[in-house]
Amino acid sequence: MQALPLAILAFILYVAAASWQALTLARRVPSRPELVRGLGVLGLLCHLPLAAGLFGQGQALLPGLSTSAIVAGAVAVLLLIVVSLFKPVLNAAVGLFPLAGAALLLATGLPSPERTGGLTPGIALHALSSVLAFAVLAIAAAQAVLLGLQNQALRHHHTRGIVQALPPLTTMERILFELIWAGLALLTMSIASGFLFVDNMFAQHLAHKTILSLAAWVIFSVLLFSHHRLGWRGMRAVRWTLGGCAVLLLAYFGSKFVLEVVLNRG
Repeated sequence: MQALPLAILAFILYVAAASWQALTLARRVPSRPELVRGLGVLGLLCHLPLAAGLFGQGQALLPGLSTSAIVAGAVAVLLLIVVSLFKPVLNAAVGLFPLAGAALLLATGLPSPERTGGLTPGIALHALSSVLAFAVLAIAAAQAVLLGLQNQALRHHHTRGIVQALPPLTTMERILFELIWAGLALLTMSIASGFLFVDNMFAQHLAHKTILSLAAWVIFSVLLFSHHRLGWRGMRAVRWTLGGCAVLLLAYFGSKFVLEVVLNRG
């Protein structure tokens, strides 16, 4: 089966799962977490062969834009489904699933340039920790958006609708910071392994990625420190989380897009 039909099918399944969860948040349909997870898993089953196929094309030292987008989306969906079995984070699927599907559709049509060099264990550790860090922090970003909506609703004394559908505010905040802690640990591993195992970073056009990744690391570190020492929470935590995730998005995909799509350089 060709890539585009699989990508379209995955997108439809992701949107269907997200739509049901969105209607649940709006109190229009009953909560059906098994249905949402089931549709997400079906979408993932269409998604994963495309990711595996891209890794089979050549021995890339570091993945290109299309591979990165497809793999990061698949890992984010998989993590969300698994974590939702233990934590009430399935509402993040409202934003995360459609974004993963849209990224899959867009990336399917992008070039996947090959690079010379083998995938050594050190490079594999760097790539794996990078994609896991991005996936966890993408879930944190979706959680932050929901937390922001919940804060705004409570601030305006709206106690129905989304406020009733979401877990208590304290639970939402606790889960957000747990996700940030996990994401920061993975991001630290990614940055450290990059310095240890990736040679000649400037020649590989990785300087911008490294600087922006470090900037994201500082943002999340300041947020966690200030949360524990200064009591930062609520909308301030939401803004810092989204800011850090935006910088990380630029780090992982911004430079790749400019190099591979705009400048057409592998």
